[in-house]
Amino acid sequence: MAKTPNAFDFPRDLLDAQGELHKVRSELSALYKRLPWSVEPLPGWTHTKEGGRSYESSRPDSPGWTEEQKAQVDALRARQMELVDHIFPHPFWATCDDPVTARSALKHVHDDEAADTASAQ
Repeated sequence: MAKTPNAFDFPRDLLDAQGELHKVRSELSALYKRLPWSVEPLPGWTHTKEGGRSYESSRPDSPGWTEEQKAQVDALRARQMELVDHIFPHPFWATCDDPVTARSALKHVHDDEAADTASAQ
């Protein structure tokens, strides 16, 4: 039987790091959705099925990212890597009989908290 996230006694620093990692990844994903499709200014295109293409595609002209947008992405990526560098080699994993299952459980421990918060509202 699979262990639930609550079946592991995760250290507080590991729980906090995982929670922040979820937050940073969410912020980064939302930022990417708002940014132009190309970092550098590039012209858009439209491709039709003519000429052997199996589907149509198009992109508008991209003004590129501003220096502020690049800095936001860089800061979030750097923080993401710091958190991963804290979580991945954490000494807790050496204490687990099944570190793979424990790591998977840690990734989902905040899912239960988010569901509890949503249902309480």
